Amino acid sequence: MRIPDESDFPSRLRSAAVTARVGLWLGFCFAICFVTGLISHYAQNADHPVPFPTSPAWGYRVTQGLHVITGTAAVPLLLVKLWTVYPRLFRRPERDVRRLLLDVAERGSIAVLVASAVFQLATGLANAAQWYPWAFSFRSAHYATAWVAIGALVVHVAVKLPIIRGALGADVDDTTYDRPAADRPGVLGRRGLLRATWLSAGVAVLATAGSTVPWLRQVSVLGVRSGDGPAGIPINKSAVAAGVTASATSADYRLLLVHGDRQVALSRADLLAMPQSTQTLPIACVEGWSASGTWSGVRVRDLLDLVDGPRGTDVLVTSLQQSGPYTTTVLHGNFADDDRTLLALALEGEPLALDHGFPARVIAPDRPGVLQTKWVGRIEVPT
Repeated sequence: MRIPDESDFPSRLRSAAVTARVGLWLGFCFAICFVTGLISHYAQNADHPVPFPTSPAWGYRVTQGLHVITGTAAVPLLLVKLWTVYPRLFRRPERDVRRLLLDVAERGSIAVLVASAVFQLATGLANAAQWYPWAFSFRSAHYATAWVAIGALVVHVAVKLPIIRGALGADVDDTTYDRPAADRPGVLGRRGLLRATWLSAGVAVLATAGSTVPWLRQVSVLGVRSGDGPAGIPINKSAVAAGVTASATSADYRLLLVHGDRQVALSRADLLAMPQSTQTLPIACVEGWSASGTWSGVRVRDLLDLVDGPRGTDVLVTSLQQSGPYTTTVLHGNFADDDRTLLALALEGEPLALDHGFPARVIAPDRPGVLQTKWVGRIEVPT
């Protein structure tokens, strides 16, 4: 079996003119994904040297929606870009030692970039579908690999910048940077290929964006959890899956408030007897879906006042759920003190559904959904 040669790929479509234009938009998508990914990772950290803002209430909904949408758009862009540069893998090695070392270094950096990009997009799409066929922590691996991918991208752009600038500055049909063997017309022209690429990226976005943009839900056939669930709010984990059905519906349920040696136990009836607040707040998940709802319940600040919890102090919120990475979460001081942060008891005027966190759940502005703890059993102010 003969190893392919660069001359075996004569299509004029595999050109720097096409690669640079697709790569430009792919770079934009990667940059947005990287920045919004950093925001999401920081928002989920227990330690916040700089307080994560509580306003605007829809901030996390927008940034995480952009993260998933641009990541989805990057898939067809990456496939087309890889198709255009694929023949260069079969370029004959340089004979000069210095050029050979540079060539090996360049190919190595490209291999790192491609591998990390494919890993990020593949695992990101799997996460959006809540499919985890691996044993490692998605959040940790995705965060670490993001730095590898963006670093490799910066190196790649720096190395190829003269060609990128030249290709973008010339007409798309210019042949200055073409490979000598790329002299055969393709089925499409270069402009046709680019239009097909933009169209495929647009279709991918429309097919998934409804998870974040409500008015697109009718056309977002691939959008996950885009409005299903009680009161139109999607559900990631049911009460059955969390193993809380019995404890959450027990007549013996009590919310325990703790601050040092002060403790207060409140039944759901006690909570309903307290002053109620109603807020319209979105809930946005790391998978990219989001929905807005009208929540009613007791302000968390009012609950903390019952045990003399000082303002500005982070509090620990513990779920009735016995296992999982988010059974206990940190509600940072600025969120706990915000009047919009509720221990919600109702949604859209009806008692919380069991799968939405009955008897009580946290809902706060501009906060990742994974931290909006359901089936709350304990709120503690550390001393």
